[in-house]
Amino acid sequence: MSFALVDKAENPRLLYLATRDTLEGLLETLGADVRAWADSQGFTADPGSQLGLPDNGGVIVGMGDDSSPLGGADAEFWALGALPDSLPLGSYVLAHQPAEPTASRLALGWALGAYAFTRYKKRKRAPASLVWPEQANRERVTAMAEAVYLGRDLINTPAGDLGPKELAATARDVAEQHRASCSVITGDDLLIENYPAVHAVGRAATNGPRLIDLRWGDENHPKITLVGKGVCFDSGGLDIKPAGGMQLMKKDMGGAASVLALAHALMRAKLPIRLRVLIPAVENAISGNAFHPLDVLATRKGLTVEVGNTDAEGRLILCDALAEADREKPALLIDCATLTGAARVALGPDLPVIFTRHDALADDLQNKAAQQADPVWRLPLWPGYRRLLDSKVADLSSTGESSFNGAITAALFLAEFVDPSTKWVHIDMIAWNTRSRPGRPEGGEVQTIRALFALIEDYVTA
Repeated sequence: MSFALVDKAENPRLLYLATRDTLEGLLETLGADVRAWADSQGFTADPGSQLGLPDNGGVIVGMGDDSSPLGGADAEFWALGALPDSLPLGSYVLAHQPAEPTASRLALGWALGAYAFTRYKKRKRAPASLVWPEQANRERVTAMAEAVYLGRDLINTPAGDLGPKELAATARDVAEQHRASCSVITGDDLLIENYPAVHAVGRAATNGPRLIDLRWGDENHPKITLVGKGVCFDSGGLDIKPAGGMQLMKKDMGGAASVLALAHALMRAKLPIRLRVLIPAVENAISGNAFHPLDVLATRKGLTVEVGNTDAEGRLILCDALAEADREKPALLIDCATLTGAARVALGPDLPVIFTRHDALADDLQNKAAQQADPVWRLPLWPGYRRLLDSKVADLSSTGESSFNGAITAALFLAEFVDPSTKWVHIDMIAWNTRSRPGRPEGGEVQTIRALFALIEDYVTA
């Protein structure tokens, strides 16, 4: 897979990158005719703007400026993201070769802009190609591009072709590629192996529930464990969703896609870690044996849970996986999940929410997210809301009775299954681009994996 990045090309057209501050100097260098052309077109190097130069003289690409809200790293990542599909077919090369990390950011932005989901429909045209920036870290860019393509393809695939069985097969393929081990517990064996909540949520589907367990790396290296919500389709169960609410529920395994994508990047980079990936994979369906509102479920940790709403199933499958993950006392435990609409109401689709008990960890992740143009925002695990999860008949309720603070109460529920001493981060994401932007086409998206990769890399190599 080339990602529209090539080693060399015959007579490639030049790409000039310009901020508002550097545009004047660039135009002076290119000459009076180019300056007159830019003035006539009103070109001011706004972010994402393009100015084709006369006589096939190349293209100037605008990057805004560092003082703008989305300048700096964000501008570098996405400056080239729209170009593979918007430039005329052919090859291009950067007129001035940047140093790292800018070179890798530009290359990755181009690669992600070349993505298209083509399983069912051919793309209208091939993307334009870019000659690799000379200073780019090709291995790292390729690893991340492969990871993002993998995750986007998984999320974009409809549930009819990607259920728990197919998701497990993909995990096995990823494991085989990196010589990792991958075991899968299926159907009623989940009860034998003590994953009762995963079984309860997924038992009504023909494509039965599974617990996917991928392991890689040296046992003596720091244990990094990733948990991903793998609800391959969510009908809402007996608390059935309306049609509009089901429309995008093929993406409800976005957390699983994200951790598989991140795992691929980590293993390809051969980081010195002991990696474990746990994915509870289910379809929340309706049949005669579907779980009910107010059922009391057993869990792997031994806590009993009263089901507040069968449409809040993600936390039920995650609680079993988190309990198993925490048993090993990993150095870092991260879960990713398309968990609550409340998180989207609070922060919208572009900002995944993070929850953690550890302030330094939150600060580090937010800093890495800013550096990687992969934003997150922290909300509190507010202990005063824990009482809302009290149940009269079980150890806790899955939802509580309040219609407020849903993202926080969901995170507090998961916190019951993770020891307070464990360095744990819970990420509540949408895993979907609601609109197309440079490098980020509308559709499935593996949010946070660049930030998490940088966090883990720094954690184990610092």
